Amino acid sequence: MKLSTQEHYSKIRKVLLLILALNWLVAFAKIIYGLITHCSSMTADGFHSLSDGASNIIGIIGIHFACQPVDQDHPYGHKKYETFFSLGIAFMLFLLAFNLAKGGINRLFHPITPRIDAQSFLIMLITMLTNLWVMRYEHKKGKLLKSDILISDAMHTKADIFTSFSVIVTLVVVKLGYPILDPIATIFISIFIAHAGIDIIKESQAVLCDTAAILDCKKIENVVLEIKGVRACHKIRTRGRPDDIHVDLHVQVHPDMHVDNAHKISYAIEDTLKKVIPDITDVVVHIEPLEKN
Repeated sequence: MKLSTQEHYSKIRKVLLLILALNWLVAFAKIIYGLITHCSSMTADGFHSLSDGASNIIGIIGIHFACQPVDQDHPYGHKKYETFFSLGIAFMLFLLAFNLAKGGINRLFHPITPRIDAQSFLIMLITMLTNLWVMRYEHKKGKLLKSDILISDAMHTKADIFTSFSVIVTLVVVKLGYPILDPIATIFISIFIAHAGIDIIKESQAVLCDTAAILDCKKIENVVLEIKGVRACHKIRTRGRPDDIHVDLHVQVHPDMHVDNAHKISYAIEDTLKKVIPDITDVVVHIEPLEKN
């Protein structure tokens, strides 16, 4: 059973609130202990986790706009707001990456030897395992609910897992007597974060620039050709989000067909496509007379 728009976004909102609480718990643990021990890579990773929480808030704001009903100014609905706000997450990642890289370069010229102890490793290990669960849970829900916000946020968290792992490796190396690798790791962390931002932009631009939502239109053509009265189907185009696909196509019918029957065929095509492919929300059918040879 397909969820209503409000139910759909209510589920997304609940996921984001849970992830927000976990992200901030992880962030403050790493930031506070990183500042206490003067470990810049741990502190940088903590701010990355803090940006995860900020991206959750952006997501909550985004779905507030996305769940608004169709109105006169937005006849196609507001769902693209979710995709648009995912770009805000990418922007935050780029900003964070820049600041961390700048801080890491500064520490190269003004080195500080961090204090590494058993608690440092314990905090990083617990927070990394927490992030791993968050990423898998959020990505699974994002795919299930076809949510750009959840999938983008999961990619954000995935970057956090890689950076946390690199911090653990850095702590080991620093403990062995190579503190210079702490700021170097911070710079590499910033690169991971920027890469995550680029991935989000690639996903979002596909929707905002109306990239084909269904690449293989053969399935649509086969469904349409099964409908009584349809002689041919061509010029199939699709666009939109994965959960809000718009289709327009041209259908050829017998040239002597009455307009009432042609109209019924148009409705039959729309209803059948929405049943076969539930993510299709709008179908525009152009009826044409079949040319006689």
